[in-house]
Amino acid sequence: MAGFGAGPFALFQTAWHHRSLILRLARREIDARYRGSVLGIVWAVLNPILMLAVYTFVFSVVFRARWGTPSGAAGESNTEFALLLFSGLILFNVLGECLNRAPGLLLENISYIKKVVFPLEILPLVSLAVALFNAGIGFVILLVFHLLVAGLPPLTALLLPLVLAPLCLTTLGLSWFFAAAGVFLRDLRQVVGVAVTVLMFLSPIFYPMTAIPERFRAILHLNPMTAILEQSKDLLFWGRVPSPVEWGLATLGAWVVAWLGYLWFMKTRRGFADVV
Repeated sequence: MAGFGAGPFALFQTAWHHRSLILRLARREIDARYRGSVLGIVWAVLNPILMLAVYTFVFSVVFRARWGTPSGAAGESNTEFALLLFSGLILFNVLGECLNRAPGLLLENISYIKKVVFPLEILPLVSLAVALFNAGIGFVILLVFHLLVAGLPPLTALLLPLVLAPLCLTTLGLSWFFAAAGVFLRDLRQVVGVAVTVLMFLSPIFYPMTAIPERFRAILHLNPMTAILEQSKDLLFWGRVPSPVEWGLATLGAWVVAWLGYLWFMKTRRGFADVV
């Protein structure tokens, strides 16, 4: 197993060095997830569509939630609300899917722990690759839906990978941390599951930040998903490019989270075999 030290670029070196293995394991996991089902990979398309329909009905019809335009005018249709809602859910599910799996990730792969030469640190990267595959399908559905109800999205939508960068880094950092901690704290899976649900409702997915009283907005900005979700809507719907300073700070902060999570994982991995 190659050693990459503890430098701030070590996590990128790990991802690049093991890229073929990561992609192979991700593909195997995706195949295993749908193998044996009648519809197979079609479920990867049906699941987000069903999720979109249910959330749109509950929040825009039952609760009559509205997003409004950037200027604050109300009156958008349910389809416009669905577009905004679905885009937020796609991005949040990248984080949510990885975090929900992280505490049990190593326990589900005990055979790898026993193999001295296997790079355990790539397992969160595999999990992220699978989540990004699902997000990619979601964005294709979003694009088709957008074309049908609102025409072409603004050109700024092409800059969406800029938003994915801090999202992926934050997700990796937290996944490394919880994957390592989950080996020693078996109850962590239940705690993280509840925390992810709470985090989802404290993120501007079902409502705009303008709907939050001013005194509480600073608290919501502590949520790493807030800036990511706000910037994604600027790019996908409002045709606005996020502030380079805000994006740079968010990416730098995400990089620090990823690096610290990686360091924690590599420091604690010596004790995995003794516990399992």
